[in-house]
Amino acid sequence: MNDGALQYLLLMGACLSLIGLGLSGVLVSRAQSENDRRARRLGAILAPHMRSAQIELSAFTLAEDTGPRNRAATFAAIFGFNLERQALYPTKWYIVLAATFLIAAAARYAAEDMLGLFSWPVLPIAWVLFSRMFFKRVEAKRRSKLLWQFPDALAMIVRSIRVGVPVIDAVRNVSLAAPSPTAGEFNRLVDQISVGTPLDEAVTELATRTGLAEYRFFATALSLQTQTGGTLSETLENLADVIRKRAALKARGHAMTAEARTSSSILAMLPVLTGGMLYALNPGYMMLLFSDPTGKMFFSTAVVSLALGMLTIRAIIKSVLP
Repeated sequence: MNDGALQYLLLMGACLSLIGLGLSGVLVSRAQSENDRRARRLGAILAPHMRSAQIELSAFTLAEDTGPRNRAATFAAIFGFNLERQALYPTKWYIVLAATFLIAAAARYAAEDMLGLFSWPVLPIAWVLFSRMFFKRVEAKRRSKLLWQFPDALAMIVRSIRVGVPVIDAVRNVSLAAPSPTAGEFNRLVDQISVGTPLDEAVTELATRTGLAEYRFFATALSLQTQTGGTLSETLENLADVIRKRAALKARGHAMTAEARTSSSILAMLPVLTGGMLYALNPGYMMLLFSDPTGKMFFSTAVVSLALGMLTIRAIIKSVLP
């Protein structure tokens, strides 16, 4: 076979390949058009029989406040409290800020001899830190109570549903019989439902307000049951069992780290107690730490080292807790 015949055969093969690719493309396009047309017809037939509401699993994530903040809200966010939840704090926020300001002023006065003019930035920083520590501790205690009380609240809802009580009435029973702060949260939920807020929106707001993952699971379960139906009592019973196990695991973790937390507290108090005893025995010897430049440097280094050590121990303990 000469070169001309070989080139002719290769050209014919290339042409046939292009024709085959073109035909396959046409067939695939027709099949896709047929599938789209079939899906539109099926959707048109089923549309009158389908629920118009869509299921949104937004309860799994915390809602983000993307709106603009006014000056008061920004001020409150800096100091770690929420103006909309003032009733939840044991003390008025302005009393807390006044007390923490006095403590911060005392800290600045104590650091004045060591830092001089550089002690003034300590005042606002310490004020913000002390205020945030107080409000964060209050929020942590409240969330802990909500977590421990939540399984019993779910059990009350499950028992009510199993005897034929509607979900809203079961939630109302929790608002009347549960201890505080669970009763207050469910009472607010009932009030929102009473004024016309849909159940799924009200429970999602409850989950966002508490900031607990367990409440978000509860909100999701109620939202799914409201929109799709299903057995709610079994779901809530399983959720209550999971929450009890999580709470027990958390308590076990705290018990296992009790020795480390106690040791860190003792180590933090030893320098203070030792310094106080030395000051009582020989005041002039201890005052060198506050009057002599070298003593001030050693004292500042010791305070910073102690603070960093305590923060490190606390971070390690938190990292191992469930």
